[in-house]
Amino acid sequence: MESLTRGGTRWKRFALVMVPSVAATAAIGIGLAQGALAASFSISGQEFKVKATSLTGTNFVQYGSVATGKTLDGKDFAAPVAVSGFKTATIVNMCQSVVTPNVPFIGNVSLVLKAGQDKNHPVEATDIYLDVSDLKADAEFKDIDIGVAAGQLKDPGIQPGTRANPYGFAQRARLATLTGVEQKAWATTAGTFKLSGLQMKLHKGVKECF
Repeated sequence: MESLTRGGTRWKRFALVMVPSVAATAAIGIGLAQGALAASFSISGQEFKVKATSLTGTNFVQYGSVATGKTLDGKDFAAPVAVSGFKTATIVNMCQSVVTPNVPFIGNVSLVLKAGQDKNHPVEATDIYLDVSDLKADAEFKDIDIGVAAGQLKDPGIQPGTRANPYGFAQRARLATLTGVEQKAWATTAGTFKLSGLQMKLHKGVKECF
């Protein structure tokens, strides 16, 4: 993502080919998506990991973009991402982790968050978007359209406050079900995000969900 600045935003062009997303298999990729994405925030320079037993989402949409921000030492960076959106999503047994390296006097510090470990009380989200760089999962789609124009995505469509080439490659499905999810992401946004049974711990050293 590219933060909005006063006086206008300079849109960058990019090509994104075969980037896996939170709701796609390795054989389904994003191709030739153009016209950069801009949001009201700049992402951090740290990827985080998410592991889940299952993710079930309705009205799945996906299109390509680029994430921009600064690394921990203040350097600019950009990374291709697959933006995946769901109108509603339920996640069972979710684990999220991020490692902050080289904290003064401490060393590496890991933040680990767990929620929805009871399948009868999963994590619930609405209007959720994920900027994903890597995914491993088994996936099943219902009523999927591959190769639609990004401008045709509806409910949800392109993430509010962002842009994408309306003629760029995109895909959608009425229902997406993923099992055995392991993903890396740069950002997640949601209208609502309900974390049942939330547990959060800080660890010295490197401790990740996978």
